[in-house]
Amino acid sequence: MVDPYRDKMVFPRALGVWGLIVLAESVHGTLRTLFLEPVMGGPEARRLSVLTGAVLIFLVTVLFIRWIGTRSVPRLIAIGAMWVALTIAFEVLLGRFVLGLSWERLLEDYDLSRGGLMIFGLIFMLFAPLIAARLRGIR
Repeated sequence: MVDPYRDKMVFPRALGVWGLIVLAESVHGTLRTLFLEPVMGGPEARRLSVLTGAVLIFLVTVLFIRWIGTRSVPRLIAIGAMWVALTIAFEVLLGRFVLGLSWERLLEDYDLSRGGLMIFGLIFMLFAPLIAARLRGIR
């Protein structure tokens, strides 16, 4: 039997998990800027951080997927889509309006022809809830 209260909490809980992901990714980005970029250069460090960021996203998702409380494949994909949309909005707001980055610089991370791999990170984020649920045996 479905617990209607728990069902209503799926998206608020998923939003909370996204907040943890953003916090982890913000620390991750700060550490990248302080330690990797001086050694590797900005573009190379950002490319590497897509992989390490995906690992962070996955770890947080695996830890909290049961707490989110859904088994529905469409809802798991919807959660991933919500996370992607919120992440893009966060990146734009932070990058453009807080850090003052140009639109060109922001889009560089998504442009495959310029070595940007962020699109792959977002695709992974889209499916991370579903993959984590399957890994944790949630059917």
